[in-house]
Parts: sequence; C-alpha cells; structure tokens
Amino acid sequence: MTKDITSTYSKTIIMLSSCFGAGNITKAPGTVGSIFGFFVYFLCKGLLMSTKITIAIAIVISGIWICRQATEILDSHDHPSIVWDEMASMYCLLLFVPNEITSWIIIFILFRLFDIWKPWPISWFDSKITGGLGIMVDDLIAGLFALGFFKIIYLFF
Repeated sequence: MTKDITSTYSKTIIMLSSCFGAGNITKAPGTVGSIFGFFVYFLCKGLLMSTKITIAIAIVISGIWICRQATEILDSHDHPSIVWDEMASMYCLLLFVPNEITSWIIIFILFRLFDIWKPWPISWFDSKITGGLGIMVDDLIAGLFALGFFKIIYLFF
C-alpha cells in the first residue's frame, strides 16, 4: 500500500528513515548513514552506559517501525535512501569497541564490508525477512560479524 508522500506524516518518516537526508546522497548512502551513526554516538558519548544501551534499544525498535513505514511510502522493499538501519547498527557497534580512532576506523570498515558483501547467513536474512524487521536485521547481523572479527583482530594486535 503506497502512502501519500506529500503529507507531513510521510515527509517526517522519510526524513527519519534517511537520517535527516544523509541517505539522499547518491553515492554510497549506506556509508553516509553509517557515518551518521558516529554523529549519534558522539552526541551520547558522555552518558552512562546503561543510558546509551537504552538509546540503542530504542533506535533499533523504532527503526523497525520507521523502516517499515518508509518502505510503504516509497513503495520499495529497501530503498537506498533508507539508512536508519546503518545508523542504528553503527551506533550499537560503537558501544562495544574501545574509544579510540583506530578502533572506530576498523569497526566502520568491517561493518561496511559485511553490510555490502552480505555473506551467509546475512544474505539469508536479507532475502527471507521483509519489511522493517528485514531492513534492520541484516545490518544488525552484519554488525555482529564485524564485531566478532574486530575482537579477533584486537586480540592479536
């Protein structure tokens, strides 16, 4: 069901799902959405870890709804401008790596590689689960893969 894209409701959903327009960048919108995740993380950096985790949960749960609404408005399963999933996943990842530039760069690169490459089982989730949950879950799993590889790299270097 396609919704009226000119309504205030639709414009708000599109604005949120694109992370305030970050997803409208024509080259590598997912990468730009991931960078937006750094922005959100830095806004929350000084908060207690319990608060940051609560925010992560809220971002993920609201993202399922926001992404589902955006797919209906845009009449597209996973429109390139929908980058809330990359932002949410990157924010979550940053909670579990050391607060240092090298760690941030490594986790960013690993996340983008797994999100783009989508090896099994990420590809399975991407193809089998639809709607907002499908949009969110493949990125969250890509994030888990990135975090696992990051931890292995961190052990040896």
